[in-house]
Amino acid sequence: MEKNLTVGLIVKPQGIRGEVKVKPYTDGAESFRGLKRVFIDGEEVKILSVRFGADAVFLGLKGVPDRNAAELLRGKELTIPREEAPDPGEGRYYIADLLGCEVFSDAGARLGVLTDIRHAATDIYTVDMDGKEVLFPAVKGVITEIDVSAKRITVDEKRFKEVAVL
Repeated sequence: MEKNLTVGLIVKPQGIRGEVKVKPYTDGAESFRGLKRVFIDGEEVKILSVRFGADAVFLGLKGVPDRNAAELLRGKELTIPREEAPDPGEGRYYIADLLGCEVFSDAGARLGVLTDIRHAATDIYTVDMDGKEVLFPAVKGVITEIDVSAKRITVDEKRFKEVAVL
């Protein structure tokens, strides 16, 4: 399992006082409210303020006093130690834990390895099937079981074939 979890991406500076606009990689922006610090390029940065906007989090960070300093952070990812991350809850998983899982059909056939998850109205999973990318929506009825500790995802073969995009 990954030691650190990526929780967001700094999109741009916000205003002139060093605040940054962050695209959250979490289920909800509210999860940032409980964070006291984040890491940027491996360096600890204390969070001074948190506020929310439409699909974004605005952070005031220690050591980022103005827009010029905030501009230098554009495109940087924010990480936190796994032990500081909230429990994802029953039936929920961190993307870092799903990537690299082997995907099997309910009949036991190995289909490939999960290589990417794209966010949309329904998450879109990308499976590398012997060098060919296959996309499928993570909708009810397609995924039948996820075992993060075994790095294994099981799908209903019939439903998978109906919705997979080759």
